[in-house]
Amino acid sequence: MTPFFTFALAGLLTAWLAGRFTPILIQDTPNERSLHARPTPRTGGVAILLAVTVGVWMLFRESGLPWWCVGPALTTLIIAVVSLLDDLIGLSPVFRLPVHLFAAALVVLESSDISLWLSMMGILMLTWMVNLYNFMDGMDGFAGAMAVIGFAALAWAGWRAGDEAFASVALVVAAAAAGFLVFNLPPARIFMGDVGSATLGLLAGALSWQGWRLGLFPVAYPLLVFSPFIVDATVTLLRRIVRGEKFWQAHREHYYQRLVLAGWSHGRTLAAEVMLMLAAAGSAMGLLAHPDWWPLATGVWIAVYIALGCLVDRWVRTRV
Repeated sequence: MTPFFTFALAGLLTAWLAGRFTPILIQDTPNERSLHARPTPRTGGVAILLAVTVGVWMLFRESGLPWWCVGPALTTLIIAVVSLLDDLIGLSPVFRLPVHLFAAALVVLESSDISLWLSMMGILMLTWMVNLYNFMDGMDGFAGAMAVIGFAALAWAGWRAGDEAFASVALVVAAAAAGFLVFNLPPARIFMGDVGSATLGLLAGALSWQGWRLGLFPVAYPLLVFSPFIVDATVTLLRRIVRGEKFWQAHREHYYQRLVLAGWSHGRTLAAEVMLMLAAAGSAMGLLAHPDWWPLATGVWIAVYIALGCLVDRWVRTRV
């Protein structure tokens, strides 16, 4: 019952925050780097965070939770507070990045059985997940849909491996994101803001790390599940670095943004991205039953993303 309650709570809180009587009004005003046309509240992440907190507390009261949950819980609080301040007053990347690194280190270094170089890689990957999720939260329904599909896939993997606690926590996050998504579908009534995107990115990285450490799935599993976000954000970042641009500044050069700017509606772009998310998550789930196919599947998915990137580049050039 906890996931259903979490979904309902997230939906009610989101509706409240999106309404005229909201107690927290932080508007996302359209500018040259945004895709929306009218001022929209960006406090939906508060609803997600509160719903996840209540849901996890209910899980703890029902059956208890293992010690590995402490790290993600503490880091979620840190990231949420800093991100809310960023939404309110705007914080410099020079301040945010060390906080993100510290939060990632709290999750990774909790595992004393992991080698130093793997721990360093884990810290960098978790930090990147926090930031890339923020970068990719720029279109109606996009980050919410990735959260619902991604965390549901993590929950399924935990259930398949017999880890009820892991599966329950991941499912609570998916349910909270789904409750928010109802009001974030095109045309969005509310955005999640940095407090939502950064928190979901942290939780995606933390649960992926813990699931791998606990032996629930190979490291390739969450990478494939969240690959629609990881590939777009990483390729776009590398392209901007190669061109000598200020890659830390906001922009509209992600593949999904370029599709919208070239004429696709938010709904059409979201539908295409959701199909990609479902395909990636579905194939990852299938590969858990056939681990010998991972090398072949990796090659196929690399080819798929190269082809999709070339198609988008070519199509956008003919429209812009």
